[in-house]
Amino acid sequence: MKFDHVLKQMKDRMPEKRYIHTRGVALTAIHLAEKYGEDTAKAEIAGILHDSVKYADKEWLRAKILSEKMDPNLLNFHHELWHAPVGSYVAKNEFNIDDEDVLQAIKYHTTGRANMSPLEKIIYISDMIEPSRNFPGVDLLREKAEKDLEDAMISCIHHSITFLIGKKQPVFPDSFHCYNDLIQKRGKVKE
Repeated sequence: MKFDHVLKQMKDRMPEKRYIHTRGVALTAIHLAEKYGEDTAKAEIAGILHDSVKYADKEWLRAKILSEKMDPNLLNFHHELWHAPVGSYVAKNEFNIDDEDVLQAIKYHTTGRANMSPLEKIIYISDMIEPSRNFPGVDLLREKAEKDLEDAMISCIHHSITFLIGKKQPVFPDSFHCYNDLIQKRGKVKE
């Protein structure tokens, strides 16, 4: 991989299992970028950095959301969401990533959003289907990702929203906006 030196830096930031996941996301993102005609280097670096602060201190994440004037509504939802926007900030300020599409892909990899770019969709999907993921329905999502990026994205966001609702967890509004945008642009997916 082109960014092995950055991937190695992730080893100190996360447990081995998360490092394996991160590598899997990067490799899956490269594959999907090749398949759908997107920039593989952007996909790789976004995949590597997407969870760079997943294990950062919760209070530090909260402080960054406030000090950098990120969406304060994030603080009303589970802290699992916080690492994505703060990770985008870290990618820009610590790793000197200045490509807005890469930064947005990192920022929205947990929630999705309306009007996602192809790279944003690739990172969101890759995070969900990379090889170490093992949950009911993941194989179907992998199959969809090989056939149609839009259908795969609709199915992935549907899966995520359904999972959260099934656990009686709140769903961040960007996820609903993402789902609605995709459906309105494409129409229903045949499950």
